[in-house]
Amino acid sequence: MRAPRRPAWTATLTWKAALFIAVMCCSLAALLGVLVHVSVTGQTVSDSRDKALTRLTEVSDLYEAGEPLPRFAGVDPPGLPAALRALAVRGEHGTVVTEYEGRPTMWAAGPADGRALAVRLDYTQSAETIDALDRSIVGSSVLAIGATLLVGAFAVTRVTRRLHLTAQVASRISAGDLDARVDDPRTKDPSRPQDEVATVSGALDTMASSLQRKLQTEQRFTADVAHELRTPLTGLSAAAELLPEGRPSELVRDRVRAMRGLTEDLLEISRLDARMEAVDLAVHELGPLAERVVRASGTDTEVRVVRDATVETDRRRVERVLGNLVANAHRHGAPPVVVTVDGPVVSVRDHGPGYPAYLLESGPQRFRTESGGKGHGLGLTIAVGQAEVIGAQLVFAAAPGGGAEARLRLPEYVRLAPTEADE
Repeated sequence: MRAPRRPAWTATLTWKAALFIAVMCCSLAALLGVLVHVSVTGQTVSDSRDKALTRLTEVSDLYEAGEPLPRFAGVDPPGLPAALRALAVRGEHGTVVTEYEGRPTMWAAGPADGRALAVRLDYTQSAETIDALDRSIVGSSVLAIGATLLVGAFAVTRVTRRLHLTAQVASRISAGDLDARVDDPRTKDPSRPQDEVATVSGALDTMASSLQRKLQTEQRFTADVAHELRTPLTGLSAAAELLPEGRPSELVRDRVRAMRGLTEDLLEISRLDARMEAVDLAVHELGPLAERVVRASGTDTEVRVVRDATVETDRRRVERVLGNLVANAHRHGAPPVVVTVDGPVVSVRDHGPGYPAYLLESGPQRFRTESGGKGHGLGLTIAVGQAEVIGAQLVFAAAPGGGAEARLRLPEYVRLAPTEADE
């Protein structure tokens, strides 16, 4: 039988710190309480014992003088503990605390002609003093533990709040928000002492700034290269059209078209990286939209509409995503290629070797292909970028029974019920 899973909050640093502080406070309070209890109890018992032995000495003098004994003393009195009686019979003196007539009593006994001469003292006040001390120790320990927990929780919460902020900023950066910064005030003022959290926050901000500059440089380089290639490619394309018909001219035109396509893809990726795309939302039926994409591709692709749906999206961008997925399935997969519409989800499946392991783990990467076919790895990268622009979710997975499957989930359009005012 599996052990029950602990709640997630028990793994937090705040809870662990609070538990550690509570355990340490309880241990310290218990140790101090025991020490104080033992010390005060020992002193109280010692004082009562000295008093009882002093009275026993006085009573022994009276007994030897043959004078009457006080009512708190006697020879072999009733209620005298047997162990103390035996000690006195052996010729020794001793004391013991026990109950007598329902009250705490201190007994002192000594030898008297083969019997035990004993005196008793009321020990109630001393016992109550010790009990009151114990209650004071427990009460003050509880108050001290509570105050320490509050102060410790406040101090730990301040640290964990800064750690949570740092983690949130790191998550935003990993999601693509390169402008996110922690901006810990301790890192801005060099004169202020920096703790470990401030050091981590400063390192994260520095890393984010460096990463942002590097990516912006790469984006500008990609955009500049693509723009610069456009002009010579336009001239090269025009010159290729003037070549006489033949196999060499066909090869030249084919390579020019491939270079123009690559240039346009690079420009599109640079625009996606810059997050400057504007979305033109409209309401569309998903089934006819998928059929139009397949017809435009000119490929042998089957379209299955299990359940049509109305979506609010940018038609041009959806067509771009689906077109890239269909082209990738035919280029790197194997027939049959099937496009299935099931509600707001469109899946593109082929029956080839499937997606590479790196793509399933971390998504498509530019200029990386491992299927042995032609391509630059930009088609799926553009598909992912366009899906993010329109707020859709694109997932790559291994299809049941073999092959690759890409699922695009679009925001479904919800029609509001007409109100009486509309009617």
